[in-house]
Amino acid sequence: MLCGPRTLQKMAASSTIIVMLKLVRWGSLGILLVVAVAASSRVVFAANDPTLKSAHYQFENSDLGGGGITSSSSTNYQTVLSTQDAAIGHSGSTNYQNEGGSQTTADPALTFTVDSSGASFGSFSPTQAATATSTFSVSDYTSYGYIVIITGTPPTYGTHTITPMGTDADGGPQASSPGVDQFGINVVKNTSPTNFGADPDHGQFGIGNAATNYDTDGKFRYVDGDTIAVGPKSSGVTTYTLSYLVNVNSLTPGGEYQSDLSLICIATY
Repeated sequence: MLCGPRTLQKMAASSTIIVMLKLVRWGSLGILLVVAVAASSRVVFAANDPTLKSAHYQFENSDLGGGGITSSSSTNYQTVLSTQDAAIGHSGSTNYQNEGGSQTTADPALTFTVDSSGASFGSFSPTQAATATSTFSVSDYTSYGYIVIITGTPPTYGTHTITPMGTDADGGPQASSPGVDQFGINVVKNTSPTNFGADPDHGQFGIGNAATNYDTDGKFRYVDGDTIAVGPKSSGVTTYTLSYLVNVNSLTPGGEYQSDLSLICIATY
């Protein structure tokens, strides 16, 4: 078992990248994270930190492809700055040749980052909801988007499984009900039953968002195989916070509850 975030090297897309996080004890949640790309000729990346940086500089986001041209001048000088040339190609004659511009690979790249190594609830109580969070990040280059699916079992001890939350009378996710067996998640900031979690962070030019049924403050759901996050097109880094909620009743058996969950990130084309 691998504990905590791990940096994984470039792999063929037909392979599966697996990061296993430790199972913590009482009232705990262990997470199995999986990243896969559904195209045999593509590649996938997983890393602890997708930013380019050293001791002296850092790029918040790198841009692969064409860029703009900006000029500045005064009486005594003129400069032309470009992030990339506006055109690329080969030109030449009998006496010279020139390669213009910077070419980039057409292969898409998917980056998945495990930002926190686990989620622990502490002790459960029939009078108060238990909450926890963990985070992951996704960026993709020319894949036209991605989805993140969650799969696995709710917290279980012996023969008892905490009941997964489904839909309410209006067909949406459910609210917390202390004293009732419940396990659910969402991917947004919550003000109920307490302040916890966070909305998707688009700080590095990301555009991913929480999926339907996992995007409502104070409402939770867990259905095996549901899509919980969506990136509609190629984008920079989006950091997601998974918010977990557990309620128990007075007859819920005491013990070490564990859950094996998988996050599957699939590029779309």
